[in-house]
Amino acid sequence: MGKINRDDMLELTRRMTSARSNLVRIAGAYIDEEGYIDGTFNTSFLSLKGEEKRRCLEIAKAIPFAKPNEELISYKIPGLGPGSIWQMIYALKDCGLQNDALMLNLYELIAEKYPKGRPYAIYMYYGAYDVPIKGSDKAYQDESEEVYQYLILAISPVDEEQIPHSPETGFLYPAFTNRSTDIAHVNFYSKDYEEAKELMTFLSLS
Repeated sequence: MGKINRDDMLELTRRMTSARSNLVRIAGAYIDEEGYIDGTFNTSFLSLKGEEKRRCLEIAKAIPFAKPNEELISYKIPGLGPGSIWQMIYALKDCGLQNDALMLNLYELIAEKYPKGRPYAIYMYYGAYDVPIKGSDKAYQDESEEVYQYLILAISPVDEEQIPHSPETGFLYPAFTNRSTDIAHVNFYSKDYEEAKELMTFLSLS
């Protein structure tokens, strides 16, 4: 496991505000107490307004803004081999979440593994961040070094109106390491290890 640099995470979350956000798309599913899908959505993040947009931003930010190397831990993924879960996740990044069949497959796989007995929401975000060059004085330049394309997965409990609250587990993939894309690692978030361990097993993280 590598170390997560807090400054890398702050650089991302500073660009997750209502005024300026590099989040492009959001998709999700609502899972009932028995582990069945109870509705899905997939839309442009720019189409969100008002309170809904604020709430979705807060959920997304909660993953990279978590305590680094305590709640948010870097894990090496087992690879992108054919038929693997990480091949699927990478494909979702490449298509910017615009493949409903793949999204549905992911929701069903998570619902099979995640603890049942209470409803929750699975939110997936796609973002694209133009990483600016830093000068020798550490000031940002106008030029971009690379475009960091990433996914944030957040699993949140929901209330009786299906409003999601603060996430209890999730991840940022690829990891953002030394201000650059790191496809070999994922930053995994968990508020409670016991709740998250089945998801970690599903993702082949240890």
